[in-house]
Parts: sequence; structure tokens; C-alpha cells
Amino acid sequence: MTEEQNLYEVALTKLPGIGAQLTRLLVSYCGSPKAVFHAPPGKLLKIPGFGSITVKNIQENAKAALREAEVIVKKAAEQNVQLLFYTSPHYPDRLKQIADAPVLLYFRGNGNLNQRRIISIVGTRQISSYGQAVTERIIEELTPYNVLIVSGLAYGVDVVAHRAALQAGLPTIGVMANGPDNIYPAVHRKYAERMLTQGGILTENSFGTKPDAPRFPARNRIIAGMSDCTLVIEAALKSGTLITADIAHSYDKEVMAVPGNITSPVSKGTNYLIKSLKAAAYTSIQDLVELLNWDLEDEQLAKKQKLIAYTSEDFTEEELKILQLLQQSKEELMDNLSWKTQIPVSQLASLLLGLEFRGVIRQLPGKKFVLVR
Repeated sequence: MTEEQNLYEVALTKLPGIGAQLTRLLVSYCGSPKAVFHAPPGKLLKIPGFGSITVKNIQENAKAALREAEVIVKKAAEQNVQLLFYTSPHYPDRLKQIADAPVLLYFRGNGNLNQRRIISIVGTRQISSYGQAVTERIIEELTPYNVLIVSGLAYGVDVVAHRAALQAGLPTIGVMANGPDNIYPAVHRKYAERMLTQGGILTENSFGTKPDAPRFPARNRIIAGMSDCTLVIEAALKSGTLITADIAHSYDKEVMAVPGNITSPVSKGTNYLIKSLKAAAYTSIQDLVELLNWDLEDEQLAKKQKLIAYTSEDFTEEELKILQLLQQSKEELMDNLSWKTQIPVSQLASLLLGLEFRGVIRQLPGKKFVLVR
């Protein structure tokens, strides 16, 4: 990605009054961020919803936006911050599908934001010993599945999840409500620095942005939007954690909650989510695996990998037809193999015998054939 491309992408986000949806509309009609800044007024006026006031606003503020973008692009290069516009292949695909997703993200680290499996773990800042034990246990259970753990780097459940992920060797991403040049809270800097080599730090806010209160709900939508499932460990009834769960629910994302002690204030939120059917109960890793169909995914992947092994130069075209059919149907009668592969029985018998000698298939009673490996 060129510096010039970054420059125009950042500049688009600095045009006053042009939010995420209008930005996408501009890029869609003009073809690129750079083209937006060079488009004549007549072309911009043809865009649905763009009137003369909006077009005048773009033209009057274009130079200032580009100057501001120059400073940001320079800082990003100096501080090893990746500028991820929504068209970037490194931008989180899951988040891209959300209507109110930010068009630009600031990312420090080496994590894959499009990892095959991503789970967000959120919860109260006032974590109990039970909540800490459960969080650590969940991370341990997730380890064999090579999951990316997303949280908010806050006190309580967030930092426990990040710390446990680091210890387990899982990549973990901290989504912040401030700029990429500062860690908040500062006490978690040591974990954030480790995350730069085992995940990373992500934010939609530019350099120098303070973690003001309104930015936290906005931060929560990123946490909910970039994962497959939001897992709530502990939460009070009125809390930012429940806001995150509601956001995930509104995105048609899966939500799970850990049942808790009915006398504990930090379990009232999770128990409420389960009771109101806004979240499925998490009692073991199997609950999550079944909810997200990870077991079926793994089975299909294993079949695909096995099939790839059969598409090598070791087999003829006719042999591959047989192997691929047996891959799909488990076992087949010889006559069925013949008409499904369109291989004459006389030729098929010789091919089956050859594959059987090579130990690839075996014959069952009744002239049925199955794969051996």
C-alpha cells in the first residue's frame, strides 16, 4: 500500500460532516479515495443524497483534511501503526459487514484480524475470584482451537482474558477507546507490549485521542463486530458489558454468558442474558463448539484436506473420480460407482483392483467399496 493511498484514505475521515456511510458512498461512486478529492462538483452532485451544501463542504475542507492526514500518516510510519481502510485486505472482514463499522482503523501488532476463529471475551471490572477462575479456564479450553481472543484491555475480565491468552500462546487483540499512541489504563502497558508480538492493539481513534466516556460504547461495537461470538463472564445489570452484548445481539452475532451465583451482583447481568434468551449458557467448551459448529467445520476441513491429497499426480483422472465419489458417499456399490462416474464396469473393475492393491480402498461384502485413507 502506498503512502499516497494512505494519505487520501485518512483525509476522507477528516472531512467534517462526512461519516462512515457517506464515505463508503463517495468511494463507491468515485472509485477510490483519491478520486473523491479530484472529482468535479457535477459528478459529486449525481451521488444520491449529495446536495450542493455537502459538495461545497468537501471542496472547502479538502486541503485542510489532506494536511491533517499528512501528519497522521507520518506519525503512523514512525510508530509502526498500520492504517487499515475498510477496503484493505487486512481490515476485519467480520466487522466490515456491520453498517456502522468505522471506515479506518489504527492497528499496532502482528495479529491476523481475519483469523479463522475469533472470540470476544468481556465482563465486569469488578471481577470475582470465580470470574477470574472461569475466564482462565475458558482460555485454556479454547487453546486447542487456535482462537484469536478480543477484549477491551480494561480492568477485570478484559485484562484477565488478555493475560491468560498470552500465557496460553493464543493471539489476543485489545480494542481501545483512545488513540494508538497511548495505552489506557497505563497499568496494563506491560500486557499491551507483549500483545504487539502476539496479537496487537486496535482503535478507530487517531493519535492523541483521550479515552472520553462516549468513546467506550463506540469501542464496544468493534469488539462485538469483529468476532464470531461475544462471551460474557460476569456483568452487573446496568453495565457497559451488557451494552456490548446487546450490540452483538443486534448484529445477529452469537452471544454466550457464564451462569453465576444468584446472590452475586456481577452475576445478575449474565443470568439475565440467559434468562431473557439473549445469550446461550456457557458451561463448557462443548457449548461453544456446538453453537458455532466448530466440530462440523473441522470435519469438513479434514475431508477437504484428505481430498486434496487425492488430487496429486499419483492418480489418473478416472481414479480421482472414484476417490472423490467415495469421499462424499463413504461407501458405494460397484454398479453405483459405474453410473455415477460414467466409467464402464469392465474398466471400473480393473481400476478398483489397482486402488485396492495400493491400499487406498477396500472391498466390503456385497461388492461395496470404501476408502481406507
